[in-house]
Amino acid sequence: MPILETSVLLEEFELILRMLAGMAAGVAVGWERTTKQKSAGIRTFGLVGLGTASAAALFAGADQIDAASRVIQGVLTGIGFLGAGVIVLRKGDSTPHGLTTAAAIWVTAALGCAAGLGDWKIVGTATCLALMLLVIDHSVERWAGRRRAGEARPSPDGNQTLGGSEPRSKTGVDSVGPAGS
Repeated sequence: MPILETSVLLEEFELILRMLAGMAAGVAVGWERTTKQKSAGIRTFGLVGLGTASAAALFAGADQIDAASRVIQGVLTGIGFLGAGVIVLRKGDSTPHGLTTAAAIWVTAALGCAAGLGDWKIVGTATCLALMLLVIDHSVERWAGRRRAGEARPSPDGNQTLGGSEPRSKTGVDSVGPAGS
């Protein structure tokens, strides 16, 4: 096989690897969201990773840095609309739900862009860091909030406060908890 054909095949193989890496990063993050029964899961995150990797790969050449920069800016701005679609404020709740999933969608878009540009170190490291952050659940956030504000103590009306003015119901469930998911 001539050298030119071999080099074209290697370029095509690397392009496929870039898209697979973007999709794999999305699937990994989506898997975590699926295990927590969130509205966006494996398919959504996999498609975000694949789509952004494909968009970034279109302009991955060394002579196309300016074009790649504009594509990435557009992708990361536009993906916010998909993230906004998963954020809801349920009737009777004081905090929105879906913020963590929206942030994870945005991170997945960035991972896809990095994969599309062939930056394997960023894809691997950032995927691991994102998964580590997503493993932290609300109990850790509540624990950290109580440590900072002091231990819960009873208030005159029988409810508990978290060292400040935030009410805590008699059932022990925060009526004002951390926004997220």
